[in-house]
Amino acid sequence: MQYPSPPSSSITRRRWLGLAALPAGSGLLGACGTPLPLAAGAPTQASAAAAQRLADSADAHGLAAYRQISDINIGYAGQWRPLINRVQPEVVDEGFRGPSQERLMPAAGVVAQAYAGVKGTKQVFWQRGKTLAAAGRNQGEIAVWFNGQSSQRASELAAAALVAEGYGLFLLGPLWVASRQAAGLAVPADVAGAERVHGRLCDVVNVWLSPGLGHAATDRVSLLIDRDDHVTRRLRFTLEGYEGTRGAVAEVDCFEHARRFGLLLPMRSYEEVVHPLRLPAHDWFITGLDVNRGYGVEALRGAQFSGAATAPAKPLQ
Repeated sequence: MQYPSPPSSSITRRRWLGLAALPAGSGLLGACGTPLPLAAGAPTQASAAAAQRLADSADAHGLAAYRQISDINIGYAGQWRPLINRVQPEVVDEGFRGPSQERLMPAAGVVAQAYAGVKGTKQVFWQRGKTLAAAGRNQGEIAVWFNGQSSQRASELAAAALVAEGYGLFLLGPLWVASRQAAGLAVPADVAGAERVHGRLCDVVNVWLSPGLGHAATDRVSLLIDRDDHVTRRLRFTLEGYEGTRGAVAEVDCFEHARRFGLLLPMRSYEEVVHPLRLPAHDWFITGLDVNRGYGVEALRGAQFSGAATAPAKPLQ
């Protein structure tokens, strides 16, 4: 079965949910029910078992060193899988999403991204809010520039906020979740059994986020934590921050972990949509990395990086 082309620049939530009704024989679909339902409501308090598993994983990933880091500077390269651009063109943004330079200021909740693609450059600044607006969405600050020109399109801004927030989660995993937990923005809900990830037995730790990823009021994340060495091997998450992905669930598998600057980081990652259809999305890897340049937020809040944030991340040896 050939996957249908979308009729417009994005697929609506109705279209996403409609895809779940396609015949399972198409090979694109996962389970009929979402693996991370939001309808049940967030827990009133953290599960002690879930909190302990998360703490063990954060320690294994270098929580003590993480607390001493003011900024993280990364170079990425990778490849998007062919069909995902047809499903989510504004999230993928194929013409601009080539190699990237990214800057994270974890304590400030900031992710800034500079992409280079066949259509030119795309710059993103995202700073997570700590409260929800009256409409129930994250009050974070988002700005996007294409070839130096500011975008005012709500859909482009929402998609960029979701992607930027997600890349902080993908890189830092349990460190990212633990820092949100410390700020009262995440609740470890439960340990929901165990799964094998590439042959490794992992406990599934569910976490509620409020605010969620990007402009979402709430999201759910599962961390699949290795029972033997506490390394987070997979992240599973809802995508409520953008109209075209609401109701969807994706996974990122983390590979080739290496300890850099005291942090245990995945040097290679792979993303796949798992609900309402199963679809390969993105492979990427780290090409450069350095920390603690000492710049402030203003060095990232513009159509290009400035000051100490400007130089590319130090190439990996």
